[in-house]
Amino acid sequence: MRITYLNPVGALGGAERSLLDMMASVREAMPSAELSVIVGTPGDLIEEARRIGVRVVPLSMPRELVQLGDSGLRDGSHSQASIANCKMQISNLQFAFCNLQLPLAINGYIRRLRSALSALRPDLVHSNGIKFHLLARLAARRTWPVVWHIRDFLSLRPLVGRFLRWGTLLSHSTDLSFPARLTRRARNNKSASSLSAIAISRAVEQDVRSVLGSLPAEMIYNAIDTQLFSPGPGNGARLDELAGLPQTEPGTLRIGLVATFARWKGHELFLQSASQFVQNSPDSKVRFYIIGGPIYSTRGSQHSELELRKKASELGLAGRFGLVGFQQNPAHVYRALDVVVHASTQPEPFGRTIVEAMACGKPVIVSEAGGARELFTPDHDAVGFPPGNVWALNRRIKELMDSPSLRTHLANNARRTAVARFDRARFGPQILTAYRRLLQLAA
Repeated sequence: MRITYLNPVGALGGAERSLLDMMASVREAMPSAELSVIVGTPGDLIEEARRIGVRVVPLSMPRELVQLGDSGLRDGSHSQASIANCKMQISNLQFAFCNLQLPLAINGYIRRLRSALSALRPDLVHSNGIKFHLLARLAARRTWPVVWHIRDFLSLRPLVGRFLRWGTLLSHSTDLSFPARLTRRARNNKSASSLSAIAISRAVEQDVRSVLGSLPAEMIYNAIDTQLFSPGPGNGARLDELAGLPQTEPGTLRIGLVATFARWKGHELFLQSASQFVQNSPDSKVRFYIIGGPIYSTRGSQHSELELRKKASELGLAGRFGLVGFQQNPAHVYRALDVVVHASTQPEPFGRTIVEAMACGKPVIVSEAGGARELFTPDHDAVGFPPGNVWALNRRIKELMDSPSLRTHLANNARRTAVARFDRARFGPQILTAYRRLLQLAA
């Protein structure tokens, strides 16, 4: 079986790490499979994919397409700056389509993508990112069935949802209301491929059905390498060094948020809670950390390092807070932390950092919404709090700080849960079963 994966960026975020796990698992389950991946921008994903024996085809996306997106609309903020940013994004999209600059860029990239796929001769095309979903649909021939791996709530991405709904109709309808150039392509695309979707959680699966209707979709949870993400000694001093913090006294507890700088990941909420904790417990031996960085180029979708440092300073966290850049091996980071916080302010499609931290035997505080709610049993292998509730998060932090026995209880059960439910040994066979079903439908 020849499988070609598509990923819009080369930077390593959660979706990219899940893609690497998926490709490695498929290779383990079917050593004879010929795997390739087309990548839209440079980054560490390229070398990591080659390391596991996947053929990499760089295919640079045009700037207009790289910067396009509505992810900034899902941060849930109603501030004047956020509202202005949302209006700007919508205005930019409308302007781009009215002047055909974006359709022209898309059409050119579709031709290049189809040429690259023709050279690879795939039995199946698996798109791992939203920006490639529609492109794959437009570029694929009938002999190339397409799988969309849905890793986000499309109902929270109104522009994307509209495009993908249109994409599901390519071979079924000519009554389309999108740019004329693409509409003509849809009308003439008599070789449109078969299409199905994989959702990364039950919550995402339900959302896919509500937005994309009758598109065949099934749920397969992400998986991780539970040997790589495993309990072990942590180097807190190294974490302090990376954060530019001085050495701290023995017994200091370290609490961290590990996430990309996407605005909805809850960085400000985490900092506000840290500030409250420090104000209420000024003598406590605790430090707070944000670990991650910006990896996407979509306008308005991310915090900057400067923003986060400024916010921490305004909240009086000097000496108590450290900002650590993206780490190639996050397992070392989890081991250096005493508590891991997941603070997303919007429903999380899955929550990879939750599972990674659990696999490393760490107590985790989870924002209970979306797919994240499916990953743990409250007060057994993690604890939860209502999304966006600073007071509730602060209460959970204090609860874990005050109870070493609770931290140990959660950590031990977290490791067992991660191994039982999310080890990638089950990932490859599940993915291959989905592929075979699609190939049978397309035959």
